Amino acid sequence: MTETENAILTSLIELEQAVQSLRTATPKPDLQPIFARLDHLTEKLPPTADPSLLHYLHKKSYEKARIFLEGRDAENARGGCQRD
Repeated sequence: MTETENAILTSLIELEQAVQSLRTATPKPDLQPIFARLDHLTEKLPPTADPSLLHYLHKKSYEKARIFLEGRDAENARGGCQRD
């Protein structure tokens, strides 16, 4: 895994934890900085990065991207896109 991919995975885990805390957290976590970081990191990926990862990130399928980066892409359910 590249340094950028590792940073994306770390951000995706942070996003998942923040979303899970929304119900009970006071104040509510601000998700915008995490989304901005993910957008920035996605732009840093080279065009030669895995097409599935690029697809998940460009479509904002963050759970699928996390599962992919964790090496569990076989668990990703097929979506409405031809690639999903």
